[in-house]
Amino acid sequence: MGNKKNSDFVDQLNSEFGGMSSEDADASAQSRQEKEDFAKMLSESLKGSQKKLKVGDRIRGKILVLGAEDVFVSTGTQNDGVLNRRELLNEKGELQFKQDDVIDVFVTQVKGSDVRLSRNPTDKNLAEDLEDAFDMMLPVQGRIVEVCKGGVRVNLKGKLAFCPISQIDVNHVASAEEFVGKSFEFRITQFTENGRNIVVSRRKLLEEERELNQGSFLEENKDGQVVQGKVARLEKFGAFVELAPGVDGLVHISEIAWSRIGDPSEVLTVGQEVSVKILKRETLNGRAKISLSIKQTQQRETPATPEKGSAKAVASSKFSIGQIITGKINRKEVYGIFVQIDGGVSGLLHKSKTFDHPEFHYEKLKVGDEVTIQIAEINPTDGKISLQVPRDPNEDDWRSHVQASPQSLGTFGGALGSKLQAALSKKK
Repeated sequence: MGNKKNSDFVDQLNSEFGGMSSEDADASAQSRQEKEDFAKMLSESLKGSQKKLKVGDRIRGKILVLGAEDVFVSTGTQNDGVLNRRELLNEKGELQFKQDDVIDVFVTQVKGSDVRLSRNPTDKNLAEDLEDAFDMMLPVQGRIVEVCKGGVRVNLKGKLAFCPISQIDVNHVASAEEFVGKSFEFRITQFTENGRNIVVSRRKLLEEERELNQGSFLEENKDGQVVQGKVARLEKFGAFVELAPGVDGLVHISEIAWSRIGDPSEVLTVGQEVSVKILKRETLNGRAKISLSIKQTQQRETPATPEKGSAKAVASSKFSIGQIITGKINRKEVYGIFVQIDGGVSGLLHKSKTFDHPEFHYEKLKVGDEVTIQIAEINPTDGKISLQVPRDPNEDDWRSHVQASPQSLGTFGGALGSKLQAALSKKK
């Protein structure tokens, strides 16, 4: 039974291959494979020749010919594309490519067999890229080009978008002029009419960044820790200090300096690097609120408390009226400044005494500044010292000159009177 099956199988092979040997059978199989490969290549070639290009297509082609002005590039169709040679030059005007190099290009024009290419994307490509960014909520780089009603216009890769003024920054923006010409990342919040109507927001990205940085900062830094920051904004009630990108803390005016100040600008400037101590961290409505202190990172100046009458003794023994000294401002009030001139001894320079001295720049002075002043008065009862702006030592010369004049006039008047009296007596 088994032999009959084997015989039938051999008969079948002989009928298929006409009694060929095994070598002939292998050759025949190889021939069929070659025919199939050729048919596949022909089919792909026919598909390529039938493929139609359209404006906006992105293709990868091989440089076929490098001409003086035009470069011919294969397009995968029966028509080659033409690219301007200038697009293959670098900033120095040097050719960056050679024949047979493969490059990525965009179809910019199709007229019959004439296909024009460019390495720069078309409006259609740009719109597609921006739409992808909108769908995937990806940030896009843009430059604010002008202010318009309700916001600003933003250039996104050559396409204009609108950003409402409320979406430019996380802080209130009164005027958007300061942002013109600057580049930022934006989130596309609206994309309609194939890219003809695009609305963007920078604020959304900043809020996301702030939430991320706040979480990291609060996790890494605890109450009582001293950290570095930069003064971001000054208000009458205190100073906002940036601790990390998008993370601000408030230094209340009472926590800026150990001495009393009337305005944070007397001590701080925007952009100044400062050390701050974290007093309290809390989260309100999903936003971190951080209270800070600058003065608690500094050693408090605590001059020894003198016994009653000692200030008088120090003032009387060390200082004299008219003496010119240099001291440090330790307090500034509306009516004047207090200058520390020795240990626990301070004097008051009243603001009214600076009116005739514009060179003294009273308004620009702040706590901690050194100033040169002159002792105007020492109260013998309590030792309090009144100060004044140093006077020119020759300032009183004219007074002595004026005081001498009446005496001279008096002598002249006396002589004239004597002569008149003698003349009258003679007449009598």
